[in-house]
Amino acid sequence: MSLFSQRPFSERTATWLQQSGIHPLLARLYAARGLQSPEELSLDLKQLLSPADLKNCLNTASLLADILEKKEPMLIVADYDCDGATACAVGVRGLRLLGGPETPIQFLVPNRFTMGYGLTPEVVELAAQQNPKPKYLITVDNGIASEAGVDRARELEMEVIITDHHLPGDRLPNATAIVNPNQAGCIFPSKALAGVGVMFYILVALRAELRKRGKFTNATQPKIENLLDLVALGTVADVAQLDRNNRILVSNGLKRIRTGISQPGIQALFQAAKRDPRKANPFDLGFAIGPRLNAAGRLADMTLGIRLLITDNLDEALNLAHELDRINRERRVIETGMQETALSYLAEDQLAGTMAQRSSICLWNPEWHQGVVGIVASRLKERFNRPAIVFAPANGPTGEELRGSGRSLTGFHLRDALDLVSKREPGLILKFGGHAMAAGLTIRKSDFEKFDACFQQVANELLTDELLERRYAHDGVLKFSEFTPEIGDLLAEEIWGQGFPQPVFYGEFEITQQSLMKEKHLRLMLRPIGEPELKPTNKPLIGVWFNRTQSLPAQAKLAYRLVTDRYQGQARVQLMIEAHDESPGT
Repeated sequence: MSLFSQRPFSERTATWLQQSGIHPLLARLYAARGLQSPEELSLDLKQLLSPADLKNCLNTASLLADILEKKEPMLIVADYDCDGATACAVGVRGLRLLGGPETPIQFLVPNRFTMGYGLTPEVVELAAQQNPKPKYLITVDNGIASEAGVDRARELEMEVIITDHHLPGDRLPNATAIVNPNQAGCIFPSKALAGVGVMFYILVALRAELRKRGKFTNATQPKIENLLDLVALGTVADVAQLDRNNRILVSNGLKRIRTGISQPGIQALFQAAKRDPRKANPFDLGFAIGPRLNAAGRLADMTLGIRLLITDNLDEALNLAHELDRINRERRVIETGMQETALSYLAEDQLAGTMAQRSSICLWNPEWHQGVVGIVASRLKERFNRPAIVFAPANGPTGEELRGSGRSLTGFHLRDALDLVSKREPGLILKFGGHAMAAGLTIRKSDFEKFDACFQQVANELLTDELLERRYAHDGVLKFSEFTPEIGDLLAEEIWGQGFPQPVFYGEFEITQQSLMKEKHLRLMLRPIGEPELKPTNKPLIGVWFNRTQSLPAQAKLAYRLVTDRYQGQARVQLMIEAHDESPGT
């Protein structure tokens, strides 16, 4: 059963925010998200937390300053997702900005299908073959679990600087430096930095160190803030919690995109996605731009994506962006086929009466593509409100290992759950890593049923009936006078995302007309019920429910997002339907 409830908020706080000049609707929304004072709304860069509190950040900056002065060769080892790609681009661009265009820095992205995740010994050996051979390896968005890789680098006379944000294991690698807000002893207040945010912080500290050494003055120092469009993209695409510090990073990055001064690669991705950068918002970054960049890592080689982000040539960027768009379309086709197969498996389980008793979903198929398993896991988690892990063969259909990707529910820490499985059954999981909401792992194909049973047992122990109930938090009812393009624009300008959720409203509507768009999306004509100011002459509101074909009753209570749609120069309100309240009495 689905439960709908309004987010609680302090009327007193909302009134105080409104009296400080904030729009009444925004004041209520901010209060419901825990803001206590108008000062917390300031997203000026000067309000960023200090790099001094990020453990090892200042020491690492000093080390990098030495490296730049000696012009020793460096190589960035990136992860193959959007966070890793943007972190790599920030590192390459930032180090060249601070060290000069001749800075000897290269980058390398491991092939996810042959080398796996992180700084493995195989990746280190490949790095050692680069010309020139790097003296320093710098990991971005990975490395915190790469003990063997770091040891191999030392054997090959290379030092490793780890920059990461993932949760560490029981032991840290023997690296020259580790910068990670989630390592033990780090007092940095924001544990939500994405990998790209960690790299940006190191560059801020490095610039300060070089300024102290006399290389720059405040007036002549390079503008590291020019990289914030990349930081915003990586942070949103990695679904990082948008605490105030991350909201500052994302807000300032979006300002650059909206004013047309972003990197050529970002501009090209907006063009390929047919999105207007002047109205860029976190939704665009998370659902249009990020997936196109991620497609390279899922089906091809993220080198393509990083080349896009570091080029200064707009024509080259456009060519690369359109290639990524093509790969993303291919990814969608693969994903659709995998999802249909997965749903057919689960339908059989439901017919057998087993699905209702399960607290988790684990599936694999010899024909599935390992680059897309994470997306399919996410879709299954959303559909069934269960933690989901989807596996594909690690080395083709005949391979002996399965590589999986999981997505979780709030309240069920996925990495900790996998850690518990590994402790109960040593050797069952060959390797794993991740965080609360997402994780990756490798198991033997022959151990799938055993893993499924063990993971299901852990899920049964840790998941309560309350956590398994689908819950929709909404922001209450809108007045009819608030269904305006101006309100839609006002909401679109704000920084919403993970941990600072986009507003979802709730109301009862008369459905005067409904039809299908493209045979898979429900289009509705709606009239709010219970609005005394609503006259029969008022035009009905347009509602769209993506990926739903089942019709609704003549009256329905709906949860929805309010957006402004512009068509042929005309602005109009649209309700993007999120859910239908079918509880008793509805």
